[in-house]
Formats: sequence, C-alpha cells, structure tokens
Amino acid sequence: MRGRCGRHGAEERTTVSHERKPPRAWTVAEAKARLSEILRRAEEDGPQRIGTRKEFVVVPAQAWDEKNEPTQSLGQWLIENMPRFGEIDIPSRHEGRERPVPFADWTDEDWEAFDRQPTGRDAGE
Repeated sequence: MRGRCGRHGAEERTTVSHERKPPRAWTVAEAKARLSEILRRAEEDGPQRIGTRKEFVVVPAQAWDEKNEPTQSLGQWLIENMPRFGEIDIPSRHEGRERPVPFADWTDEDWEAFDRQPTGRDAGE
C-alpha cells in the first residue's frame, strides 16, 4: 500500500505487520470449566494465560524445570574449568629476551654528579 505524505509528496510505504498477537487469556470461569483442555493446550501449543485482572500462566512442568534449573556460580565454573598443572606450557621469561641493565656501567662518581644536578624545584630557589 502506498500513500503520499509531507509537503514534497514523498512516497511512504505502509507495511502490514504479521507479528503474532499474544494469545487471549482464559477467564477464571473458563479455566475452571475447561482445565483439561488448558493443560492439553499448554503441552501442545505453549503457555496458557488465565485471568484478566491478575494474570497467571500454565506451563508444562518440563518447560518450567528447564527455565528454572539452578545456575552455576561463576566461582564454581572457574574452579571446574581452570587449567590443571601440566596443561599449560609457560615459557621462560628470560629466554631470548636479554635486556641491558640501565646505568649498569655508571660509577659512584657518575651517581654523585647526577645527585648534584639541580632539579626543577631547586632551579627556582
């Protein structure tokens, strides 16, 4: 379906939504009279809603149990999934990565001369 809108006559497309509407809720009186049908439909078609002011949902026990399985704590998961000794190959920190030690060749005189140099704080005094 097309229509015109706006000052410049731009075309606008209107689409019909085919989204699934929520199923109607059974009234409490209907639920009392047709409980076996509600239970059958809950198993075959999914959750059944009962009530208009306060709403309740009937679901099969298996679906309820699947949704409400106790979840494992993060700490327990980490303990169960941590690498065991021997599973990780940790390379040596120094293997092939020798670095020079800074100022290793400085003498006591070099350090004393360095200590005598004025710092930024001392320059203003």
